[in-house]
Amino acid sequence: MGRLERRIMRLNDDLAKLASQRELVAEELRFHRHLNDDAQRDAAVSEHPMDRSDARATGADVARFERSLSDLDERLDRLAAQRDKLLGKLA
Repeated sequence: MGRLERRIMRLNDDLAKLASQRELVAEELRFHRHLNDDAQRDAAVSEHPMDRSDARATGADVARFERSLSDLDERLDRLAAQRDKLLGKLA
């Protein structure tokens, strides 16, 4: 196996790890969106300041996980483009 093939295999391994990590982050995001929906609803009908504070905190959590997911998607796209370029050289 040549150097080019080893690089492609390494990229495939990295892509698989990132895809697995992306799935975990996506699940966390779904969970936090659910919590945020509840917190936003509670804050809208409650006069308790803690409910508004919780709503802000859960909203920030959702935004953080959305950024993480977006970053992972960009990394996946970049690695896939590198792999595709190397596969083109292989042919």
